[in-house]
Amino acid sequence: MGIIIKPIFTEKQSAITEKFDNRYGFIVVPSANKIEIKNAIEELYGVHVERINTMRYKGKLKKRYTKSGVVEGRTPSYKKAIVTLREGEKIDLFSNI
Repeated sequence: MGIIIKPIFTEKQSAITEKFDNRYGFIVVPSANKIEIKNAIEELYGVHVERINTMRYKGKLKKRYTKSGVVEGRTPSYKKAIVTLREGEKIDLFSNI
């Protein structure tokens, strides 16, 4: 199983990538550390990673009112990594589509 689950394509992450064109966001396996994430990014995309910031997000509680009563659930927890590359390097995330 790989360390990188998927890249992040949200409005907030797009704004960060536009402001700093060498920063990208990825959802990673919660047990991965920064060294494993760095090695996975460098191997997968062939770039040099300068810095990694990681964040853990706890799943949110969700409630929905239906005919049969209240349905409760939780969104999944995940770990996010913001990867900063060396100056001048870029990752083409849309090349595999």
